[in-house]
Amino acid sequence: MTNTDKKELSIQVSLSGLSFCILNQSTNTIEYLASHQFAQKASPSGMLAALIKELSAHSTFASTNFSSVIVVHQNELSTLVPEELYVESKNADYLKFNNKMLKTDFISTDALSAINSINVYVPYVNVNNYIFDTFGPFIYKHSSTILIDAFMHQKDENKNSVFVNISAQTLEIIVMNENKLELYNSFEYFSVEDLIYYVLFVFEQLQLDPDIDPIKLTGSISENDERYTILYKYIRHIEFLQPQIKYNLADAIDHNTLHQYFIITNSY
Repeated sequence: MTNTDKKELSIQVSLSGLSFCILNQSTNTIEYLASHQFAQKASPSGMLAALIKELSAHSTFASTNFSSVIVVHQNELSTLVPEELYVESKNADYLKFNNKMLKTDFISTDALSAINSINVYVPYVNVNNYIFDTFGPFIYKHSSTILIDAFMHQKDENKNSVFVNISAQTLEIIVMNENKLELYNSFEYFSVEDLIYYVLFVFEQLQLDPDIDPIKLTGSISENDERYTILYKYIRHIEFLQPQIKYNLADAIDHNTLHQYFIITNSY
């Protein structure tokens, strides 16, 4: 790295895996993009151990003096609150409606100006502590903040747009109606039958038509995946949504897998 290079590191953490992205702002190029998926759902401590191992194993992370570091927390512990109704002292109450909370949970927020809402969530504090000790001050946000903001900026001719982001154990469904947020929800699933049930449930509740309204997929899924097969069986129009990247890509990065990195490439 030359003295004038300005590199930013983004790390996406979840109990199903990790993703890493290095952006060279000086050359406007994403130089590194990789992920590590766990064989089974990890504990927060197990996930941190895997993160430490990954960062220690690659000289790129240890030898680079990053100008900034971003951590993206991906979990189901989040909820959206309209700005006009938001009261900071009630953060725990907002989350209790849909999540099991501990008294010791640390709660944070992201502002979503595009929909005039506050995203209230629980980050992985052990990860934040480690990143601060390793890299110093950094930025962190919730994955749903990035997803919603990115999807809001997707130009779509369809009246209804259904975005489904899939991880190993969870799926997030975002529905836009004429470019307005109609629904955001996350679900934990244990089988492909669970997955299609939640998708069809959303279609039914919002009176969407599986033969007309398309699904745009992001996350850890491919055409050879049984999850894709069952989705395609019930939903007529499915496509992989590629991130609208405003940066150049290093030659080693596979353009066909960019939908799997939709969140992290939109984190900058």
